Order: sequence, then structure tokens, then C-alpha cells
Amino acid sequence: MKRAMRFRFWLEIGMATITGILFVITLIVRDWIEIVFHVSLDNDSGSFEWLIVGVLLVVTITLFVLARYEWRRAQTTMSTPESQTVG
Repeated sequence: MKRAMRFRFWLEIGMATITGILFVITLIVRDWIEIVFHVSLDNDSGSFEWLIVGVLLVVTITLFVLARYEWRRAQTTMSTPESQTVG
């Protein structure tokens, strides 16, 4: 019997995609945060934007790794015969 992926997998993939897109946008147009929110937290030095780029990169990689773990867990569960599963 084929099992569906858990909600956690889809949440991690969705959030990783969003943070990945924000990472690329911030890498290309670093001052989009200042444009959208009309605030400059670093007095136009750019250090805040680089901090955001680094944080988004770490979060994106972490979410994709967690989603991969969920994917592999589901693949292992699907390949196990139901007669051998516990519960």
C-alpha cells in the first residue's frame, strides 16, 4: 500500500522554497528590505542585508535536509512489507 507523505514534509519543502526565493532576491537586490519596510536598520551600510542572506541560506539548507529526512523515512516505510511493520 502506497503511503502519502506527512504534512511535515510538505511544510518543510514549502518553507525551504520560500526562504530559498527570499535568499536569491536578497542576494540580487540587497536593499529590498529597506524599500518594502521603509526602514534602514544598518544606516545603509549593507551589513544587515548580508546577515539576512546568511540566515536565509542556513535556514533553507536546514529545511531541505529535514525534508530529505522525511522523504527517506517515507521511502523506507513504503518499502517495508506491512506484515513486518509494528503498530
